[in-house]
Formats: sequence, C-alpha cells, structure tokens
Amino acid sequence: MSNYFYQLSILPFAAIIIKICRAYTSSQEDFEDYYQEVCLQIWRSRENFREQCKWSTWVYRISLNVCLTLLKKKQRNGKIYFSSDVLPETGPIENGAFKNEALNQLYAAIRQLSEVDRALIILYLEEKPYQEIGDILGTNANNIAVRINRIKERLKKIMDEKFN
Repeated sequence: MSNYFYQLSILPFAAIIIKICRAYTSSQEDFEDYYQEVCLQIWRSRENFREQCKWSTWVYRISLNVCLTLLKKKQRNGKIYFSSDVLPETGPIENGAFKNEALNQLYAAIRQLSEVDRALIILYLEEKPYQEIGDILGTNANNIAVRINRIKERLKKIMDEKFN
C-alpha cells in the first residue's frame, strides 16, 4: 500500500477506523490485525468507489464490513486468516487505547451489544448525523434515532449492573 494513498485516503479517517476495530476486538493483537485488514481492504477497493456517497461513508462501510466479516470468521473457526502480512508504513495503530481502563470498560459494554448496534453507537459517538449513519448502515434517519435511544438505555443498564 502506498504511503501517499494511506496519508490522503485513510489517515484522515484513522480515528473512526480505530474505534470501529476496537468495538469488535478485545485485545491489542486482534485490534492491530483488524486495523491492518481494514486499511488493506480500503486500498484494494479504492477503484470500486463510484462517488455515489461520500468517501468517508465508503470508508465506514468497508471498515464495518471487514470487522463484521472477521468477527464471524473468528467465531466460526476460532481463528482468522488475513489477506496480508504487511502493516501500513505509518499509522495510529499504537494508540495505547487498551491502557485506559475507563475506555476498556466502555468498549466491554459496547461489545455486549449486537454487531449492528455496536456500529451504530460508534458512529453516534463520532457525532455523525443520523442521515449519514443511516446511509452507512442502509436504513433511514428515523430508525437510527429510535435505535440509538434504545442502545443508550441498554448501555446504561449494562454499566449500572457492572458497577453497582
């Protein structure tokens, strides 16, 4: 993967890619593998981008699809086979997020949600508009609003049970 492509097309979205990968992994090693695979798949699919949506929406969709696919493979087989052994030349993989206990607890609660609800709440926490979240997940803004309220209630209940 060219460093130029990485810096211009992936790096601006690294924070959301990190959050999405983090929502579907529970170890630094898995996180790094997911992040690497997402970046690789974005690079591989760049020529399929037809500008029917924003580039950011495309990146989010690929990130979510890759993470969901890897998660299902891992659940089915107990292990994952990746397309590449090459990490991007530069990048925010070593973000230290697994060292923050409060963040670990939030992600542990998020991982108790369904796969789609995880994606939805991560995009919500990124302050994406409901319409954009709907575009990414293939639904409408009204449905997103209702689901976010239910997810927030579930997360509150999970966190309350864990700490009370």
